[in-house]
Amino acid sequence: MNVYINVYYLLIMAKLYFDGDAELIRGKVISMIGFGNQGSAQALNLRDGGFNVIIGNIEDEYANRARSLGFTVYSIPEAVKRGDVVVMAIPDEVQPEVWIRDIAPNLSPGKIVVFLSGYNVYYGFIKPPKDVDVIMVAPRMIGEGVRDNFVNGKGFPVLIGVANNYSGRAWDHALAYSKAIGAIGKPGGVAVESSFEEETITDLFSEHTWAGAFLFLLAEGYNVLVENGVSPEAAMLELWASGELIAITKAIVEKGLFAQLKGHSTTSQYGHLTWGPRYVTDEVKKLMREAIRQIKDGTFAREWALERMLGYPVFNRLWDEIMRGRVWQDEDRLYRALGRRK
Repeated sequence: MNVYINVYYLLIMAKLYFDGDAELIRGKVISMIGFGNQGSAQALNLRDGGFNVIIGNIEDEYANRARSLGFTVYSIPEAVKRGDVVVMAIPDEVQPEVWIRDIAPNLSPGKIVVFLSGYNVYYGFIKPPKDVDVIMVAPRMIGEGVRDNFVNGKGFPVLIGVANNYSGRAWDHALAYSKAIGAIGKPGGVAVESSFEEETITDLFSEHTWAGAFLFLLAEGYNVLVENGVSPEAAMLELWASGELIAITKAIVEKGLFAQLKGHSTTSQYGHLTWGPRYVTDEVKKLMREAIRQIKDGTFAREWALERMLGYPVFNRLWDEIMRGRVWQDEDRLYRALGRRK
């Protein structure tokens, strides 16, 4: 039986599932297409759970790593033919061409296709056939966390969605796969009923707003401290290199965004509460709403698709600027001294 509770916020209801029936897919061949960050973690979790997993990959270092870990590796077309459950674990930006060339021609009716993000289906870059189940199981953490939580007997949050319910049991299949990779059925695990659209919007919104701003705000904070006589080492350790951010993030997850402040000194709390809001200016609020507009209307998706077609000129230029900048150079010296880089 699926266990869920209803959560209401501004008239939006989400179902939270804490368990599922993994036996629905236990006798099936699961083809993991790609063996990168998420693919390797999920494949290992599935195998450890007793599921039959094969890997579909081009001949590269990822295929070699999969073989070294004891997996059988096939070409992508062959893996799709052999699999009852086909998991799209290759990067979003290469999925459309791989789908057209290697996956769609080899899908047969009744298969289950699992996407780990909603991106390509939501934007229409991939148009799956109607005679397969098309589901989404999107972990809210990187592959390392997916694997570590599984090994430590813990679950993790996923967003689940259905784009095509050919079998009539697509939602059950989404929960089954969530259970199979260790997301639910364990402490801390939850599957949130969502959609390909919602997952795409929320994921990109984080990347385009607070997550990116956070990095550049820390970098500018470093510049300000150094300009005011603080040593590069002390500035960097204070802002991010000491590991304090990990403890703060963990406290946010466990206690809540603002509730975790109670664990700080009153001086720290007062500084957070008086200065924090000053950075969220009207201009910042407008920028955040512009970010979500460009996500929802496809502006960003078209921009990123064009960037890839042109060979990543802007992407490469931005990385070059970062790596030539003072923050990167100073950080490199400190991290080498600390033994974190070679």
